[in-house]
Amino acid sequence: MRGPMRMPGHWFDELAAGGGSAEAVGFLVEGERARRLVLLRELLDRLEERPALLGPADLGSIWRAVEQAEARNPGCVEELMLSPQVGSWLAHTLRRLHGTSVGPPLWVDAGHLAGVAVVAALRAGTAAELVVPAREGAVALPTLGLARLPGTPLLGFQPVHARVREGELLLLPTGRGTGATALNLRPLTAPQSALWWPAHRLPVRPGRPEVTLDDIDPYRDLDRPIPPRRLTPRELATWQRLFTEAVALLGPASGSGPGSPGTGPGTLRPEEIRRIVPWPGRLRHGAVAGLSASTADAFGSMVVAGPPDGAAFAETMVHEFQHSKLGALLHLFAMLDDDREEEHYAPWRPDPRHLPGLLHGAYAFVGVAGFWRDRIGDRAADPLDLAPFRFALRRIQTRTVLRTLATRAALTGPGRRLVAGLTRTVDGWLREPVDGRAVARAREAATGHRVEWRLRNLRCADEERAGLAAALRTGAPPPPVRQPLLVPSPERAHWQDVRGALHLRPDLAREGAPDVTAPDPAPPVRADVLLVRGEAAAAREAYRERWAEAPGDPHALAGWLLAHTALHPGHRRLLARPERFAAAVAGEGADLWEHAAHRLAAPRPRA
Repeated sequence: MRGPMRMPGHWFDELAAGGGSAEAVGFLVEGERARRLVLLRELLDRLEERPALLGPADLGSIWRAVEQAEARNPGCVEELMLSPQVGSWLAHTLRRLHGTSVGPPLWVDAGHLAGVAVVAALRAGTAAELVVPAREGAVALPTLGLARLPGTPLLGFQPVHARVREGELLLLPTGRGTGATALNLRPLTAPQSALWWPAHRLPVRPGRPEVTLDDIDPYRDLDRPIPPRRLTPRELATWQRLFTEAVALLGPASGSGPGSPGTGPGTLRPEEIRRIVPWPGRLRHGAVAGLSASTADAFGSMVVAGPPDGAAFAETMVHEFQHSKLGALLHLFAMLDDDREEEHYAPWRPDPRHLPGLLHGAYAFVGVAGFWRDRIGDRAADPLDLAPFRFALRRIQTRTVLRTLATRAALTGPGRRLVAGLTRTVDGWLREPVDGRAVARAREAATGHRVEWRLRNLRCADEERAGLAAALRTGAPPPPVRQPLLVPSPERAHWQDVRGALHLRPDLAREGAPDVTAPDPAPPVRADVLLVRGEAAAAREAYRERWAEAPGDPHALAGWLLAHTALHPGHRRLLARPERFAAAVAGEGADLWEHAAHRLAAPRPRA
């Protein structure tokens, strides 16, 4: 029996700095093992209390198969239980039992435990006879692949008999007259066919674990089960090529000290990733290019939209593995006490976030900043020399969020230690010299995002709005600054930071040039092009014209304020609370904006 887990302080501090040695990450894996076993025990207890949840499957037979496999091949069951495939399924099924998730008939989710037992028996070379769930005639074998019964496809969800003998699997339909017939195969060695889709493997380095490229497991998404979506040979080849490029960029994972290769913020040992899931589908707002996500239920797993190149893929892997590390830390330590009110500014999001989300974002983007810091000057990895801008931008944005966490979050002792460690990392980076033009563009991009975010997500209270409008009309002093209100979620529109994309690629700031960093390339707005070029006066007029075409457009108002304060640096205080300017000019024409700017930016007389 294993004793209590105690993380050595220096491992915690390595992780708190944004990096982590192999030993520190290994401790997180051990913590995930313990958590996974606790969740499995909870599931087994519930199934023992309510055997009918398994439908035609039998819990006793399932668990005997698991025990026999572990006895024959010690460690094989533990390795299987630690897989992302089992982690995602286990968490989803427990949410089903708690009534907080939805899915197929409950016996299908619960009965997937039999599929786990079948895989354990196959890997150990033991015998088993179980009933497993089939979805549209396909039986999922977590970590191995997907088997389809030949003949007429079964519809919906059906129980299937599974017989395992010395690595051979026989699947038999249970119902008569279905048209489906038996399937016999050896899943550990069988090549791909119409009836057997083995899991794709991405090799990292000789002798190192491979990464699964998962397009078939029903629980590969963030929560709800989804159908398989097999990659075409061309798509598979693209993923393999990009992964190889990304691994080459990340370099050898060596060293064990806090500053050694493979341990600092932004570094990654690719073999620590367990699974990559191609993003399954589209989002409500359009394409998913450049997007990624992960869940704490599946350590080392990530859902990734097709990256444009190896560098973007490597950045995404670093980003998402940061989430995995923090998720595992949060399973071991309570970091903050929060009611999850979504009201805080996150520089990488279009919408307000809660404090746990800010903590996750800060941790992830410390990794991203470190990744680009290590690419500065590496023209092979960064042929367009974008790394200085990306590093400068992410260090500014991350420091903003860390300040919010330090001042607004109810941090625990471990939480304070984590935020302090991240802050030391970023403060050290802020003292490092970076190309001055890249730093200037990064500051402009960070300011532009914050201004537009506030205009879209915050508004002044009615009393303050009335006072500001009156001050503009009568010349009276503006009312004191009050706490702004959140714009109700249904009134917020999705938006993209198109000015930020132009600051990243100023070479594209010419009329008619496509914004290649956006999911759907489109010509940039003329006013944005002028602003990024440094033609502030022309940009200010173009934004005023844009407002006339689309009254109420926060993008146009934000751009006008950015252009105006570039012409009048003494008015930059307007950028701190742009929602006050919006309240003052509400209902007025754009021809009054300059007068309003001078009024609201004027120094306030001392009392």
